[in-house]
Amino acid sequence: MRYPNARILIFAKAPIPGQVKTRLIPALGPTGAAQLACDLLERLVRRLSGAHLAPVELWCSPDPGHPLFRDLAESEGVALRTQQGEDLGERLSAAAEDALGRADAVLLVGADVPGLDADYCASALATLAESDAVLGPAEDGGYVLLGLKAPAPTLFEDMPWGGDRVAAITRRRMASLGLRWRELASLWDLDRPEDLLRYRRLDADRGDAEPTGCRTEA
Repeated sequence: MRYPNARILIFAKAPIPGQVKTRLIPALGPTGAAQLACDLLERLVRRLSGAHLAPVELWCSPDPGHPLFRDLAESEGVALRTQQGEDLGERLSAAAEDALGRADAVLLVGADVPGLDADYCASALATLAESDAVLGPAEDGGYVLLGLKAPAPTLFEDMPWGGDRVAAITRRRMASLGLRWRELASLWDLDRPEDLLRYRRLDADRGDAEPTGCRTEA
């Protein structure tokens, strides 16, 4: 592996119909939205684990018991961890602190960013060699990736997750902590029905392998 002392942490919810991608349910239905979440996660795990950049950990909610998580651990060799905390900020902070007890650097990424690939993560890891943090902004004002070399709980506290100020607030907090950070190109995450056509076009252009038997049952 190119960065054996780093960790890539993928955050994912179990793809249970009615509980994931809820904003897409009007367009896809509960089962279709869960299938999409399943497809996105499986393809991301394949891209990142197959690139052999750094060990990949799948941080699962509510726990690693879903068949999809177990299948990915067996087929792709990813480690399964359980998200801990009441809100997203607590879960991100706890995972980063845990992984940084075992590694020199971490990348925190979500599972719903179709454009996030091995090259993007490789750029982030290379950037971390020369800075304290790296930020991958999202087009909607959030972020799709955050890389750290030391725990920074302040970056995750009292954050308006899902809003358009998350990246801006994170930048201000990194500055207040005296962190030196660099930024990658902006990407988009798949949250709204209008994103579906964009995803299908990207999917066709990239030619990812089809997911193998995604399982959405509880």
